[in-house]
Amino acid sequence: MPKKSFALRVDEELLNAVEKWAADEFRSTNGQLEWIIAKALKDAGRLKKKKNEPGKDDPGNNNF
Repeated sequence: MPKKSFALRVDEELLNAVEKWAADEFRSTNGQLEWIIAKALKDAGRLKKKKNEPGKDDPGNNNF
């Protein structure tokens, strides 16, 4: 899926925290923001699952 660019205004303290977290996990700041947003959307049930991704009720899911 192609990525779209957009400007994001964010509080300096918040950005500093994201940059440190990204560095701790060996990600770029952009990659960390994408991961945070994707996780929040999945956790809220607002992001469609990929075809090959097991769900909570799938027998192949071993998440306890």
